[in-house]
Amino acid sequence: MAEKTYKCLSPVGNQEPIDLKPLAPRLDTLDGKTVVVCINAGGDQDITIPLLKALPERYPNVNWDIKRKFGFSAELTEEEKKTADAMIAGVIW
Repeated sequence: MAEKTYKCLSPVGNQEPIDLKPLAPRLDTLDGKTVVVCINAGGDQDITIPLLKALPERYPNVNWDIKRKFGFSAELTEEEKKTADAMIAGVIW
């Protein structure tokens, strides 16, 4: 009788090497900075409404640029890229 050979996949898998990139530099303060808040919300379940009201109250010295979009796009315009100091992006579905 011939010996049977079984082939199986390793549960460890093969991991491709990845390039690690450092985090972006952090702001030392938010005072006087322009922060773009881009919320990509679908439907009427926008749970960020309380957050978007609280941010300017809690951080009054920040220039908030709040945007709501539908879909997955969190892209900034060229003007926003030049003037924004930071960005907060959120996707809600």
